[in-house]
Amino acid sequence: MIGRLNHVAIAVPDLEAACAQYRSALGANVGAPQDEPDHGVTVVFVELPNTKIEFLYPLGEDSPIKGFLEKNPAGGIHHICYEVDDILAARDTLQAEGARVLGSGEPKIGAHGKPVLFLHPKDFNGCLIELEEV
Repeated sequence: MIGRLNHVAIAVPDLEAACAQYRSALGANVGAPQDEPDHGVTVVFVELPNTKIEFLYPLGEDSPIKGFLEKNPAGGIHHICYEVDDILAARDTLQAEGARVLGSGEPKIGAHGKPVLFLHPKDFNGCLIELEEV
């Protein structure tokens, strides 16, 4: 069902510093910040030859990333995103297997302009999983 790894998301306490570090120390191609109000985050994508890194920074007081950074002040890996061909079919299969879909269970449009869903980390070895339809 899952396809390729789309990105690994890292919550960061200082978005500008994270971008500068990847740009200068690692020589990475770092994109521009993009606000995602429906998800409560500002994102920046770092393009790699085989995948992407997504920096997450809180957008607004209700941001889920704000709580994550309160527990992890230095930041850290937040989630892993896998591609799927059909997000509704993937959701239905996963729910039939007992996996919990976060939120309403209906896809939202993600930072790439495509439907996304998140799966409960307790169902996947402590790792928050994002699925993105391609």
